[in-house]
Amino acid sequence: MSFFHPAEIGYAVRRKLVDMGFAARLLLRLIWSLGATLRRPVLLRDQIHFMGNYSLAIIAVSGTFVGFVMGLQYYYGLQRFGAADSVGMLISLSLVREFGPVLTALLFAGRAGTSLTAEIGLMKAGEQLSAMEMMAVDPVQRILAPRFWAAVIAMPLLAAVFSAVGVMGGWVVGVKMIGIDSGAFWSQMQSGVDVWQDVGNGAIKSVVFGFAVSFIALLQGFEAQPTPEGVALATTRTVVMASLTVLGLDFVLTAMMFSI
Repeated sequence: MSFFHPAEIGYAVRRKLVDMGFAARLLLRLIWSLGATLRRPVLLRDQIHFMGNYSLAIIAVSGTFVGFVMGLQYYYGLQRFGAADSVGMLISLSLVREFGPVLTALLFAGRAGTSLTAEIGLMKAGEQLSAMEMMAVDPVQRILAPRFWAAVIAMPLLAAVFSAVGVMGGWVVGVKMIGIDSGAFWSQMQSGVDVWQDVGNGAIKSVVFGFAVSFIALLQGFEAQPTPEGVALATTRTVVMASLTVLGLDFVLTAMMFSI
């Protein structure tokens, strides 16, 4: 006995293809709207302030504690081999290459991504988007595009803040608490971190993560059912899908960067 009727399988596949096509068209419209978004700098500025400034506190606090933990873990691991002076180098490499972009993207998805989904979903539930269309105003260009490009701009800045405060947290633990020589801490970091390979790769990752997280958040809000339950489910899907996408993209990007 077949558990799935062929018609049901065909309908599910067709529905999934329709959803993928809608998502692809929306992404192309968002990318194409870059010029129009730049011609409205006030909208872009407000969204950068909303997503970047309001996420700054959780990014800074999280980065500080991550730096604390990394300072302790790396010191106790390296002192077995007499390489405790390399703590600064390992902390900075870990942050600018991996932890800075990845953890910032995950925190950004939980803080700003859910806010974007809920905002767009509530606007859809209140028929504000439909009203804009009736007034010949494109909601994608007026509402979604400024939020999309603001997230792409804000993500690398937040990742840089995360890495910077993480390094300072590692310095506090390694130098002030444990007693590593401050000169050795900074000199090892300076000699071991390459601006283009390490910092540049981390910046590329953060930009890609900004694209992915913001697009998923806006797509889920734009496709949400116009009910309280629909908006809540869309917000949950944003966190889950954005987190898994960030982790998967991190592996792909890391493999590509190390293979070049």
